[in-house]
Amino acid sequence: MAEDCAQEVMATVWLKAPLFDPSRASVSTWIFTIARNKNIDAFRKQRRPEPEDLTWGPESEPEAVDILTLQQETEQLRLAMSVLPDAQLALLQKAYFGDLSHSEIAIETGLPLGTIKSRLRLALEKLRQSMK
Repeated sequence: MAEDCAQEVMATVWLKAPLFDPSRASVSTWIFTIARNKNIDAFRKQRRPEPEDLTWGPESEPEAVDILTLQQETEQLRLAMSVLPDAQLALLQKAYFGDLSHSEIAIETGLPLGTIKSRLRLALEKLRQSMK
């Protein structure tokens, strides 16, 4: 793995040499930064499950206790969400059920990004407190 990483670093240095800016860092710092990033990428690749490690086919049915627990938690979450202020609830729905990023929500609503983050943080904290 170390040899592969070193080879990738040298190939990157060779290909990106025209991008090196001596006013920003020394050559060694630039190369060590590339090496560090390649090392991090290699470790991340190692942690990913291989396709053969993933489960295929139908999963076993959950236990009745697990189903009941999930139903109770779902109802508790529904009640906690019903008492949120409308502004927080709307943003929460867009972020988690609408799968929009904070930036996309800002564009859609016209609200500042900081306001969106604050409202979502407050909403999540209220939900966390209610779910205890």
